[in-house]
Amino acid sequence: MSWELLAAVALAAVLALFWHSSLAARELANRIAAATCTNASVQMLDGTAATHRLRLVRGGDAPLAWQRIYVFDYTEDGYSRKRGFVVLTGDALDSVGLGPRPA
Repeated sequence: MSWELLAAVALAAVLALFWHSSLAARELANRIAAATCTNASVQMLDGTAATHRLRLVRGGDAPLAWQRIYVFDYTEDGYSRKRGFVVLTGDALDSVGLGPRPA
């Protein structure tokens, strides 16, 4: 096996792992957003959280971790649309809210 092929296979494996972890994080953000809306007696709109920001930060247990900020829309009265957020660092929940946190 040549070095170029080995590098290409390694890159493909890293991309596949990143894609898989991103899907798992988004599913977690969706569950957290739905639970937050249920607990606050509001209706989550569109049924999904969307990626707002992705960046590398220093995590608590690891030297570097991905911080993912997701946003979702909800309504209190059925007419006005408001935005909530979920912040995940690695697999851990940092914060969640029904207000304008993401910048």
